[in-house]
Amino acid sequence: MKTARPILALALLPLFLANTALAADPGSWTQWRGPNADGTAPGATPPVEWSESKNVKWKVALPGSGTSTPVILGDRVYLTTAVPVDKPGDAPAAEPKPADATPPPAPPAAPPEAGGERRGERRGGGRGQRADAPEKTHQFQLLCLDRATGKTIWTGTAKEEKPHEGHHQDHGFASHSPIVEGDRVYAFFGSRGLHCFDTAGKLLWSKQLGQMRTRNAFGEGSSPVLSGDTLVVNWDHEGEDFVAAFDKKTGEEKWRKQRDEPTSWATPLAITADGKTQVVINATNRIRSYDLATGEQIWECGGMTTNAIPSPVTGNGMVYVLSGFRGSALRAIKLGRTGDLTDTDAVAWTYDTKTPYVPSPLLDGERLYFFSQNTGILTCLDAKTGKVLIDAARIDGLQGVYASPVAANGKVYLTGRNGEGIVLKAADTLEVLATNRLDEKFDASPAIAGKELYLRGHKHLYCLAE
Repeated sequence: MKTARPILALALLPLFLANTALAADPGSWTQWRGPNADGTAPGATPPVEWSESKNVKWKVALPGSGTSTPVILGDRVYLTTAVPVDKPGDAPAAEPKPADATPPPAPPAAPPEAGGERRGERRGGGRGQRADAPEKTHQFQLLCLDRATGKTIWTGTAKEEKPHEGHHQDHGFASHSPIVEGDRVYAFFGSRGLHCFDTAGKLLWSKQLGQMRTRNAFGEGSSPVLSGDTLVVNWDHEGEDFVAAFDKKTGEEKWRKQRDEPTSWATPLAITADGKTQVVINATNRIRSYDLATGEQIWECGGMTTNAIPSPVTGNGMVYVLSGFRGSALRAIKLGRTGDLTDTDAVAWTYDTKTPYVPSPLLDGERLYFFSQNTGILTCLDAKTGKVLIDAARIDGLQGVYASPVAANGKVYLTGRNGEGIVLKAADTLEVLATNRLDEKFDASPAIAGKELYLRGHKHLYCLAE
């Protein structure tokens, strides 16, 4: 059995640690990876079983396309989408294809031809996995739905333009998850800007950051993070990289720091340790932490693989950072340190096999769950020590996975690209509680709020509840 490589016995510093995600409310899911930014929904009680004819509170067709996660607050559901529209000079719209309910084949472990490590080598082709720049203008929209019925309350158009480059065939133009807080919703569309709406649908401010040039034109996807009065956006691409902070009330830029990274897709994580809030960003060259107030770098650590996608999670006095393209890497890094932490005792333990490429990990208390590459092979480690609890177990029914696992009420929820939904008991051993199936393909990560589980498919949004 593969075991973690402990670098030293854990003797955690007495530090105050709190994830500065938006306030945890059992009836809300306010940002990417949920109220605690770790995939958990404390206090929520979603259903264990569902099908097209069981426990479907509502199912609605969505305009356009997107793989962003819906966010939920109060009686509203918000999500982003990109909708092609007819404009003079655009190519005619293609005939819509009928929905295909058959399971898709398992995706490759990683896109081929991802290119070399020097910036000049990172612009090769993707052997058919990328799409050319579209010939259609798109509206980049924020949708507001009624939580009780799924009916659209309002649609806000943040930007209308023809995208300058394409995306991976399994990706899209609306992969950044929004954030909802109080009476404001923040929608980020990367090259199409950062936008703030009120909950009545009025656009309050917009900020344009430029045009990304992503590796192999695979597309954009890092979501913003909100902590206090500050929104943070990471901008790693094949041009000049930076991380920038903005005032959530006005959109005014507070600070900007240059970075040197290839394209990455990981969403930043805001953490408070020793009374100071920091923003941790996973990336290929270095994991870095920045002071939220000033943008000054606090620490950095090497060890990741190329094409960093999974978002970090935090707990137990540590931050856990993973990547899994052309290799495997997991670093459990103690908080409260500064400087270059690579190969120091600040790295509590490592685990360098069968880590995820696209899906982010789930941290449920002292258990850290993650998939291997983009497959239905699941590992669970003791988050404090790195001890293997579930060793690369194949989950029957999951034919390829892009969606990140989530947890609530002592259960872990796994969603496959083929429509399968597997529910496990949150335990040190593998116990399947239910195997469910819907007539849809799922790439977006689930959201949980109250008694409801939200699954965004390629065509529909499901609200599942007993």
